[in-house]
Amino acid sequence: MSIKAVVFDAYGTLYDIQSVAEITEDAFPGYGEIITQVWRIKQLEYTWLRSLMRRYEDFATVTRHSLAYTLRVLGIAYENDTFERVIEKYLHLDLYPDATAALAALRPRKLAILSNGSPDMLNALVRNSGLDALLDATISVDAKKIFKPSPDVYELIGEVLGTKPNEVLFVSSNPWDAAGAKSFGLKVAWIERVTPEAMALACVENELVAPLTMFKAIRTQMDELGFAPDHRIRALSELPGIA
Repeated sequence: MSIKAVVFDAYGTLYDIQSVAEITEDAFPGYGEIITQVWRIKQLEYTWLRSLMRRYEDFATVTRHSLAYTLRVLGIAYENDTFERVIEKYLHLDLYPDATAALAALRPRKLAILSNGSPDMLNALVRNSGLDALLDATISVDAKKIFKPSPDVYELIGEVLGTKPNEVLFVSSNPWDAAGAKSFGLKVAWIERVTPEAMALACVENELVAPLTMFKAIRTQMDELGFAPDHRIRALSELPGIA
């Protein structure tokens, strides 16, 4: 059956979460890289913990709590204005350079984002990056009060777009998200931006494992969950060739 809709994860897929590193380094000189990586690791961890605990708080709250955790465990003192300036970056994350052209090339299919992000965060981010002109829908997990990879979240695609699972190509660079979407029954394209070969080389070439390398090892490699993606690509620009 032909693909009628292409649905994208936001953070790490369309938007480069590593682009917060510039502001974290500016706000906390010498700590930018470690803050960026621990913040993101805890941000994801809190979504899974809150889902399992059935104690949902929206992604804006999770993002704030995970940054507060990061600064506390690193022993970094901060002013409220500095904290807010760092948080604000999540409304202005950098698009991957091939994102806009890739989405435009996928028309006339329906295009949407399905994200952990809270509605206010997502709407501001999409508007600030100009993707609002290309998307048919921006879908937040907030409607289900649970985070990915809960099957309840992926159900939102059909509810909003009127599609069946096998009519949807779901795109994510997050392996756990790709596995969750595949488990639900969607067609899945996983963006493998970091290869195991690159990981091995990064470890061999450095005496110490950098925070970014550790993050890539933990969060960018395909998980052993028994659900392989339908497509492995290296960039968003490859999507028009498979959709």
